[in-house]
Amino acid sequence: MRLEDYFDFISPDDIRLKGHRIGIDNVLNYYLEGYSPEEILVNLPSLSLEKIYATITYYLHNRAEIDAYLLRLALLNEQRYQEWNANPSPIVQRLRALKETRKQQVSAST
Repeated sequence: MRLEDYFDFISPDDIRLKGHRIGIDNVLNYYLEGYSPEEILVNLPSLSLEKIYATITYYLHNRAEIDAYLLRLALLNEQRYQEWNANPSPIVQRLRALKETRKQQVSAST
């Protein structure tokens, strides 16, 4: 079995483990934070240790390409967050207003 056989290359910015909705970025973020494969398995129990090792090995064999992939995903996630934060849903707006009201009430009572 080739390493690539462990993955579904859905798009240039979406590589998932075959048979899962989990992206390789989920595994690699743990790995890059210093988690061992066994610790990653505890956090992502639907994966097998074999698939975790395959993901790490694929990363080590394609480090420059996968580092660029991870950077693109991080930038995309930050952009999405900033867009969401600038245009929150009505529910989020209401929750923020309630939080501010409570904060003012606590300040006024002290």
